[in-house]
Amino acid sequence: MSDAFATRRRAHRLRPGTEAELRREYAEHGGNLFAMAYRALGDRGLAEEVVQETFVRAWRAADRFDAEKSSRKNWLFTIARNLIVDAARRRSKQPPPARTPGSEEDDEAIGRAEDTAEKAILAIEVEEALHRISDEHRHVILEVHYRRKPYSDIAREMGVPSGTLRSRMYYALKSLRQTLEEMGRSFQT
Repeated sequence: MSDAFATRRRAHRLRPGTEAELRREYAEHGGNLFAMAYRALGDRGLAEEVVQETFVRAWRAADRFDAEKSSRKNWLFTIARNLIVDAARRRSKQPPPARTPGSEEDDEAIGRAEDTAEKAILAIEVEEALHRISDEHRHVILEVHYRRKPYSDIAREMGVPSGTLRSRMYYALKSLRQTLEEMGRSFQT
């Protein structure tokens, strides 16, 4: 089976074209989407609405999903992030009676919702990008940045000089950044 055929077949399989496929997607991602929405909005009801609307929009837009540009998980979290921001803005325009419209509290709530959603999306994108770079680069990044091991310990474990490991880290981070940019993530410099 050719790679292009396998990719098209995989992309088709990921589209929630049937109720069973949509249920599978909900079972796999619904809990994490709810957690992100609840952390961002602090309201159980709004978080549930965000998750429900995320899957409704995914169902309606299934034909526009492109598995070569993004993972299904990333796509769903992007939809949810947009809905979270919209919900936070709507809520800020209809504040409780004791608060004044456009107050600093409302602006802060919207900012927190946007930050939380953006951090979640970035984490998903970084995870996906880590799977796209070489094993050698991924290993160095995980050991240094996620496991917080000192360069000297990792170099000793790998049997390479510390300077070599630092060079690998430089090129690993460069590769990760390039991969994220190819995935559509832009960076301010």
